Amino acid sequence: MTGPCLFVRPRRSRRGAALTLVFVSVLATGAAAGTWKESGHPAGGGQASGGTAAGHVHRPARADGHAGAHPAGSGAADEVVSRSGDRWSTAFSAREYEDFQRELDGEYVGVGLWLRQAADGRALVSRVRPGSPAAAAGLRPGDDLRAVDGVASRGSQVTEVVARLRGDAGAAAAGPRPGAGSSVALELRRGTRQWTETLRRARLRDQNVTTDRPDGPDGPTRIRVGAFSSGTGEEVRRAVRAASPRGGVLLDLRGNTGGLVSEAVTAASAFLDGGLVATYDVRGSQRALYAQGDGDTDIPLAVLVDGGTMSAGELLAGALQDRGRAVLVGTPTFGKGSVQLPSEQPDGSVAELTVGHYRTPSGRTVDDRGITPDLVAEDDAPARARTVLSGLGGGA
Repeated sequence: MTGPCLFVRPRRSRRGAALTLVFVSVLATGAAAGTWKESGHPAGGGQASGGTAAGHVHRPARADGHAGAHPAGSGAADEVVSRSGDRWSTAFSAREYEDFQRELDGEYVGVGLWLRQAADGRALVSRVRPGSPAAAAGLRPGDDLRAVDGVASRGSQVTEVVARLRGDAGAAAAGPRPGAGSSVALELRRGTRQWTETLRRARLRDQNVTTDRPDGPDGPTRIRVGAFSSGTGEEVRRAVRAASPRGGVLLDLRGNTGGLVSEAVTAASAFLDGGLVATYDVRGSQRALYAQGDGDTDIPLAVLVDGGTMSAGELLAGALQDRGRAVLVGTPTFGKGSVQLPSEQPDGSVAELTVGHYRTPSGRTVDDRGITPDLVAEDDAPARARTVLSGLGGGA
């Protein structure tokens, strides 16, 4: 069982039939819940609990990941969650929680697709993971996923398509979880072409940190962090060490859906020379999170955020803003700063309920408020952030 957790996660319906996504404004921008911009709803993993001192911050699952329609109930945890009246609470079956833990380690079984739901109800591919079964089959962004194993996708919630991609829908939900090597048949359409592709699920690892220099070798190093699974913090630290001091760093946390708190603190340590990252309380007991003392405090830094930046992403952004280490550019973040603790029930199911909240170094509460950027910008946010960097001494 894990420690305290900071989550934005799927919530099981009190009717016990399915998981619903409690994302409010995130659904308008979202990544991974079927409607999020750029990343969409990935077809391959989910998010899991991690055993860290400060817990973890959940991100919505990918299309064959944790979130989805799960006809098999989560037992006693359902009743505990229903009684709590806690909007951030979650009920997991034992199997769901096991998957959730595994996937926060960055590993999942899937086909490597991200999906989004079009306005007319179609399930469209928004991204294909390089090196995945979907990529090997030649699937592309924009492909219309018309059916999974013979069941039509149009008009279904993306989470229902998720369950079918995973083999968690219908009678299969009560049986063993389909593993690596199991097959799933996809009916697809691209323009006038219609075809069926049978893919074999594979064991994949998340690629949560990507680095590039869109403006050339003398421009800023862009470090995009999609979520904080195991190892993400060290990946960020390595990327910062390899960055060009001349160009500065553009840390892109847009659509960051959370993850392990410890990883967000490690990422903060890449830019801070020790000091406070956040405080949090668990049932009235106050605790603090501190950065390691060996970060690069000189490299110019701008951070991109939006309404899809949540939980651990907000914790990191808030720390860098409060410590005067970065200029935040974009739109206000999601606003998820509550702490959950998991509790195993007698039947093996797990209920997670809110026990406290975290705050930024200056004492700001994030829950329901989010973080307002220093420079509010929407479509032109990356360009504005580059301008900020040039003013901080970065850029060509």
